Parts: sequence; structure tokens; C-alpha cells
Amino acid sequence: MSASLDLSVASYNIHKGVGTDRRRDLARTAAVIAEIGADILAVQEADTRFGSRKGLLDLDRIRRDLGLIAVPMDDVGDAHGWHGNLLLVRNALVEEVHQLILPGLEPRGALVTDLVVAGRPLRVVNAHLGLLQASRRAQVRALLDKIGGMEGRPTLLMGDLNEWREAGAAFQTLEKHFTFAQARASFPSRYPLLALDRIMMSPHGALLDVAAHDSPLSRRASDHLPIKARLRFDPENLASTG
Repeated sequence: MSASLDLSVASYNIHKGVGTDRRRDLARTAAVIAEIGADILAVQEADTRFGSRKGLLDLDRIRRDLGLIAVPMDDVGDAHGWHGNLLLVRNALVEEVHQLILPGLEPRGALVTDLVVAGRPLRVVNAHLGLLQASRRAQVRALLDKIGGMEGRPTLLMGDLNEWREAGAAFQTLEKHFTFAQARASFPSRYPLLALDRIMMSPHGALLDVAAHDSPLSRRASDHLPIKARLRFDPENLASTG
């Protein structure tokens, strides 16, 4: 039987590189990404919001210095992500990337990426849900419908869910399919009160050492703190999460 696999995973809303001092400093953002040290990093708000929606990070430098590679996407122009969602991975084979448009009043999207890590399959969902409760409910249903129609494999879901209530409808629906990592306050970064950023796993493994990445630099670089965990999953258990 194959051994369990441990991976460092994290989610980070970089707020388009604009810090709590209202300065856009992408070198500072990259420095926080280096501090996190994740093998798999889900980034939100990686692109400008209007116009060409161009990407903001220096992906070549991140690849050279940190060994993190952006998963490829189709028809995104100058953007680095899909509706601002970018997935960075280290030592992983990208099999397939699905770019979802999520329902709701605001333009929102999600990435569903099938990877092979150390010879083992893993699906990663990177999502940034809407500000309205009704939109979040519809967006969660759309995500689960998409995953439910795919071949089953261990699935990690990360992102800025914009939901701070454990009793929220979006969380109640997700809890039927995923095990949530323990909540860690991530917003606002200077005085974190709300656990808007979350990590969860299908019933194929455990999320250990869950924490907000709280450093002097991360408190300044964005209005969100990164959330990180150690993912340990059983590669033999490939039952569907649907």
C-alpha cells in the first residue's frame, strides 16, 4: 500500500497587490508567497478588475525563485487567473483545468484543476464566492454539480468564501461533501476577526497544522491573511466526493 502523502497547501486573497497602506506593491506580495512556502497555493484577486484584467504577479520570477508554476488556462488574454483565481503548484503534473463561470450578480469564477502529485491524483478547487448570500448558495451548488459530474478523486477546495457564519447555507451544503479545516480568522489582516478564507478536503484525508500566516509583512501586504495547512491524504481512497 502506498504511503500517505503530505503537502503544504494555502489560500491567499492578495487584494490585487494593494496593501493596508493603500500601496500596490507586488514585490511585497511575492515576498509573502515566499514566506508561506506552500506546495499548492490558491490565489484570489490576481488580476486587475477592469480593462484588460491583466495579471499582476511576476510569474516568471515566482517560478524561478520559488519553484511555483501557474496552471495553464485558455482564452484569458493578459490575465494570470480566471476571474482573478490563480493556482500555483510545485512538482505537480497538471492533467486538466476547468474554468467555471459561477452564477450570481457579480462576475465570479472558479478553477477546478486535476493534478498528479508524486504519482497520485488530486483535484484542487480554487474559488472566490460572492458577497451576497443567495449568490454564494447558487455558486456552491454549481461547484458541486461540476465536481459530481467528474471522475472521483481526492478533492481539496480552497478560497475566499466570503462566508463568516458557520450556519450559513453555503457552508451547510459544503459540509455534506467536505471536511472543513478549523476556522482561522483572516480578515481584516491588521486585526483579524472573520474567517472568510477557508480550506476543506473531501473525506480522503486530514488537514493538519491549520493556521493563518500572520507576519508583519502579511499584515501589510493585503487586507486578507493567507490561510495554510498540511494536507495528508490517503492515495488509495479514490471514492467519489459526490
